[in-house]
Amino acid sequence: MSTPLPVDHLVIGSGFAGLAAAIKLDEDGERDLVVIEKGSDVGGTWRDNTYPGAACDVPSQLYSFSFAPNPDWSMSFSPQPEIQAYLQRVAREAGVLDRFVFDTRVETARWDDDQQRWMVEVTGPDGPATYAARTVLSGAGGLSEPKLPEIEGIETFQGDVFHSAQWDHSVDLTGKRVAVIGTGASAIQLVPELQRIAGHVDLYQRTAPYVLPRHDRRYSSLEKAALRHVPGLQKLYRTAIYWGRETYVPAFTIEPKIAAPAKRMALGNLKKHVKDPVLREKLTPTFEIGCKRILISNAYYPAVASENVELVTDPISKITGSGIVTADGTEREIDALVVATGFHTTDIPIAHAITGRTGRTLAERFAEHGMWAYKGTTIPEFPNLFMMVGPNTGLGHSSMVFIIESQVAYIRDAIRQMRTNRLATVEVKEAPTADFNAGLQKRMKRTVWTTGGCASWYLDDQGRNTTLWPHATFTFRRLLSRFDLSAYTVTGETAADETTPSREAAHA
Repeated sequence: MSTPLPVDHLVIGSGFAGLAAAIKLDEDGERDLVVIEKGSDVGGTWRDNTYPGAACDVPSQLYSFSFAPNPDWSMSFSPQPEIQAYLQRVAREAGVLDRFVFDTRVETARWDDDQQRWMVEVTGPDGPATYAARTVLSGAGGLSEPKLPEIEGIETFQGDVFHSAQWDHSVDLTGKRVAVIGTGASAIQLVPELQRIAGHVDLYQRTAPYVLPRHDRRYSSLEKAALRHVPGLQKLYRTAIYWGRETYVPAFTIEPKIAAPAKRMALGNLKKHVKDPVLREKLTPTFEIGCKRILISNAYYPAVASENVELVTDPISKITGSGIVTADGTEREIDALVVATGFHTTDIPIAHAITGRTGRTLAERFAEHGMWAYKGTTIPEFPNLFMMVGPNTGLGHSSMVFIIESQVAYIRDAIRQMRTNRLATVEVKEAPTADFNAGLQKRMKRTVWTTGGCASWYLDDQGRNTTLWPHATFTFRRLLSRFDLSAYTVTGETAADETTPSREAAHA
């Protein structure tokens, strides 16, 4: 192995989280950093998800960095290419791209207690390399590793098959018989696009989602000019959208009946576009609104109701070389298969690669009681490791960029305090971590995600919601407004420093 390359801060991933961390650390003078990115460009989710119709379901005035407003969004809900171009521009203008290492994958990250460093092994175009990092900031994200369905015979299918997050643009689906498995956020965007060009689409649905109208609109040239030149106008837009989204929180976390108007709107949207009572019944959700992710689309229901689309609700039994067989014995021949089956959200792959102070991986620790962290950001046994978009930081109503910026502020303050107090390590204690997560799970019991009568990707295999934040987002920001050093075990920069507390003393 080559000699480890020393670096103060190593960031994993270059989506919204990794990019925000790199920019803000650079602003703080923490310029000895490297960003490891498995892809060939910044963007993360927005680089990878290029399927037809890909767009954001949070208004882009809010789904963007507060420190990098964009007056040039074409639509209130921006399409994927614009979001990706925005992230590329922000990275370029921030002047941090010289510290990004692309086409490189983190293989392992192991804490070395003697060196008080993370030994991070990576593999890139030039082969393997090792970094000795003072801190590691994981921005790998919860929507970074596509989840393939475990269906008998899927490997025997002879036609084209790909996940929605790994769209094969070399495949022309015009006039083809296409099957889509899944009816989540990606599927409702791509199905209308496929319906327009495919000869026939079979849509396999396990549970019907709630679909609200998409109140999208195009910004005029005059409005974009005003957003660019009128002081405070873009901030006003952002603030109004933010507080509008926060009004959804009580229905999710306190009393689901508050969401009755939204439920009526969703069912009205269904009735408006689907006249066939049999099809409408199949598309009617059987759980409370908000229990699963609420979707928005003006095109989904009209597409499903089209003559060249068949909604299949019978369970899939197996896949053959040329089609899909359902439990009733029916086989439907297809030319191509699109799987829109989501991501590994409750068993994030990066957790299997990170080994902490005690010699066990993050995944092994999570296996004890599900994914949990202190304030969604730090984990006992893993000194100087900070997770962005960590456990229980997801949202069902608002912008993840708000959460990311809150976590980055917390991490920045941690690093400032490490500098000021000459600390080599900070490791969150077990007690505050356990207390924090006990409070979360107690609150979770009254949310619609637990009481709403559905199974969703929010829940792990034990039925615990380790994905979403069960409070208002401003509560999260307040909790992470400063790095609370008293919740952490610390060690000094030099073992000989008599003022440095021992690990045992710090735990006392």
